[in-house]
Amino acid sequence: MYLDSEKKQEIFAKYGKSNTDTGSPEAQIALFSYRISHLTEHLKLNKKDYNTERSLKILVGKRRRLLDYLVDVDIERYRNIIKDLGIRK
Repeated sequence: MYLDSEKKQEIFAKYGKSNTDTGSPEAQIALFSYRISHLTEHLKLNKKDYNTERSLKILVGKRRRLLDYLVDVDIERYRNIIKDLGIRK
């Protein structure tokens, strides 16, 4: 499996407040970004996998909504997570 519990805890420890902090926007955005990159690589090999394409679009929308929320709450946290993950608007 591409995303096991150790990898999740590593992502949460790096971007959240602790490795059990699953609710912070930064941790969720980082997890979504990891999943988006995995699905993007899958779609490069399987161009006609429309279910995965739909799932990818849904994940991108969820991440965008979280980023918009973070802009409203704290612009500095938004800038830090964008810079760390290399996400462009």
